[in-house]
Amino acid sequence: MAQASFSPFEAEGVRGYLHKSMSACDGMVLTHGAGGNANSPLLLAVADAFQNAGVTVLRCDLPFRQQRPSGPPRPADSAKDRAGLRAAVAALRRIVSGRTFLSGQSYGGRQSSMLAADEPELVEALMLLSYPFHPPGKPAEMRTAHFPRLRTRALFVQGSHDPFGSIEEMEAAVTMIPAAHKLTVVEGAGHDLKRGRFDLSILTGGLTQLVTA
Repeated sequence: MAQASFSPFEAEGVRGYLHKSMSACDGMVLTHGAGGNANSPLLLAVADAFQNAGVTVLRCDLPFRQQRPSGPPRPADSAKDRAGLRAAVAALRRIVSGRTFLSGQSYGGRQSSMLAADEPELVEALMLLSYPFHPPGKPAEMRTAHFPRLRTRALFVQGSHDPFGSIEEMEAAVTMIPAAHKLTVVEGAGHDLKRGRFDLSILTGGLTQLVTA
């Protein structure tokens, strides 16, 4: 496996790190959850895996994290965070010539999917890590109202012990998505999907299968 390398990256509304691959022309914007940042262990591991698989990855902080080093996003942050993701996709498209993917963990994945539902031509596919289907202990508050409008292919990667959604809830929710989609369950993992709990090739291989099917 090639040694991963990355460099700081900044553009208007975008702050993060670029894992540039020299062997392919596809790219991925990768972002974090409500309590994390671009340097979370999961994002570092995922970025390395895709870089080694030939995908250039822009691992970035959402706008709310650019403004505050800690603390969760506020409801008023969501539109700005989606705008930040749109800006990151635009910045990455100026670097890569192939397909562009959008990926996020938890809150970042939710905002990515909402953006794609509003702008179906934005990216070729989504990869959603630990999608927060509902708040823990509140299954009636599903965060899936936009799923029927999702026309972008989507790979969901969920831990079997994730309190934000049971396997049964996940399987039922993704059937609302009219685009091609796949749900990959990581047995024994919780919401954090810590590195080492699963083989990251299920991400690189799973996304490749989804976009070439």
